[in-house]
Amino acid sequence: MGGPKKRGARQETPSFANLRWDDLRILVALAREKHLKSAGELLGVNASTVSRRLEALEEAIGARLFDRTPSGLVGTVALEELMPHAEAVESAVEAFVRQVAGFEREPEGTVRITAPPGVAEHFLAPITREIREQYPGLRLELEGSVAYANLTRREADIALRAFRPDRGDLVSVKIGESRDFIFGSAEYVEELGTLSSLDDARWIQWDHDLAHFSTAEWLEKQVHPDSIWLRTNRIGAQVEAAERGLGLVVLPEIYEGVHGLVRAELSPELTASLTPFANQELWLVGHRALRHVPRITAVWDFLVTRMAGLPGGKR
Repeated sequence: MGGPKKRGARQETPSFANLRWDDLRILVALAREKHLKSAGELLGVNASTVSRRLEALEEAIGARLFDRTPSGLVGTVALEELMPHAEAVESAVEAFVRQVAGFEREPEGTVRITAPPGVAEHFLAPITREIREQYPGLRLELEGSVAYANLTRREADIALRAFRPDRGDLVSVKIGESRDFIFGSAEYVEELGTLSSLDDARWIQWDHDLAHFSTAEWLEKQVHPDSIWLRTNRIGAQVEAAERGLGLVVLPEIYEGVHGLVRAELSPELTASLTPFANQELWLVGHRALRHVPRITAVWDFLVTRMAGLPGGKR
């Protein structure tokens, strides 16, 4: 298994004149992902392209690199022999990229940041001026999106995510961990007093198209539908409605104090009867090849320090 294939006389000495770094990226991605589709997602191409380029690479080197099985790709002996060299090339290319990027002596240029809409709107946008004052040469692009940007394809330089990535050549650090709490305006919380039943309050909830969110599922199980006064798919609308006293809202701990929101008071009996909220995490994520570029490092370190000061931040 995995030995060189028999070739005709003209193929006995394969030509490597057209061998490219992209070919080795295919090899490395397949060795790590084990599937054509997931390797393609990592590289930003479709599975058929990955398959075609793998076949061309095997043809060029005169050896089968993977056995195709129902559960995925299994590396051959030939792959085991080649992987250390392919990974060495990968490391050299990344070092080259870092070196070229390192010609930037001071933090300057554009840094693209992506984050969940609520984090982007309520926590990143308010501190962008601080970043600019500290690093005048920087320009920031901030996108609030539920969908994850592909950092491998440079759709963003830095991402804040609710989950630690388990694929791709990415680096990450946890910058926050907290539970959800029930919040409302100070006036409405005072008006309600200590709640003995959640249905004694008005509620603000996610719209039906986001009913799969953990907070939405929790609230649907705990509150009668008639107690829900507003449904919306925008967290900014939830926060503003709560600020204006429309009702209570379930939000992560970091929202305490945002727009004057305070925690609602629950009786001990009510608290004991409720299903506990799950812990939520916030991760700072970037591509390994860009991590030490001055402009990326500046924003990265700033966010680590600044977000640590929030409730639930990792001090």
